[in-house]
Amino acid sequence: MAESKKHRKKDTGTTEAAPQRDTSSAVPARLAVLKTYKLYVGGAFPRSESGRSYSVTSSDGAHLANAALASRKDARDAVLAARKAFGGWSARTAYNRGQILYRVAEVLEGRRAQFEADLVDADGVSADEAARLVSAAIDRWVYYAGWTDKIAQVAGGSNPVSGPYYNHSAPEPTGVVAVVAPPQGPLLGLVSVLAPIIAGGNTAIVVASERAPLAAVTLGEVLATSDLPGGVVNILTGRVAELAPPLAGHADVNALDLTGAGDLAAELEEAAAATLKRVLRPRAEEDWFADPGLSRVTPFLETKTVWHPIGV
Repeated sequence: MAESKKHRKKDTGTTEAAPQRDTSSAVPARLAVLKTYKLYVGGAFPRSESGRSYSVTSSDGAHLANAALASRKDARDAVLAARKAFGGWSARTAYNRGQILYRVAEVLEGRRAQFEADLVDADGVSADEAARLVSAAIDRWVYYAGWTDKIAQVAGGSNPVSGPYYNHSAPEPTGVVAVVAPPQGPLLGLVSVLAPIIAGGNTAIVVASERAPLAAVTLGEVLATSDLPGGVVNILTGRVAELAPPLAGHADVNALDLTGAGDLAAELEEAAAATLKRVLRPRAEEDWFADPGLSRVTPFLETKTVWHPIGV
């Protein structure tokens, strides 16, 4: 018994640690999901019917993405979509249009980081300047949202007449407006020409900045999720020289904003004259940060005057 105790191993109360399993896992390598930039027509995002695209480059010439190269057929489809949407949009109350424009500002605010990155790439501006531009674009939507139900008071009213009549003038939307967006200011400039058009009850076809169209396509995604009915705004990317002439001459386009037309402005205005379109000519210099007032709303309004006899 003593012998067995002598050779018995002393129990120290310790056990050998079991090997630990490595539960950490490295993030697997993956390919980035690159964005596909399409047109925005009738509330949908189709590719160009021609199947064409073109390379969009950054301010220093680096390739950013391929954008759809819209055709004349795409322009005609956009006019059809805008005309179809005009009746419903113009019939909405001014207050409701203001609610929808404000909703655009809300959604744009939620995606501001993406727009800031787009502007840094497209224009080569600093991050601070990009933030300033995006903030101004959001504020511009809020500005016109507040104007929608006040336009009639400023641009219309009772007229003093000599006779037993009640005479009242009221502004009404012109109809379908084609817009050549400014090549500079791909976001703030675009919003500054687009928002006043739809605030007045018109529908729009926009030829985006040929040089920097990506912010315009992303804005289409904002509009599509902002309660704006499909077809109220239609955005085409591509060559201004290819898209603007068929819009200027289209009989179902009621007005033309030539802000970004450049050297084509005189030719487009001549084409528009054949169908008696309202035309807003490009201005020598544009300060997109300036208070715009109604200078871009009233050119696309008609004035309806009503005469009514006053009972004795």
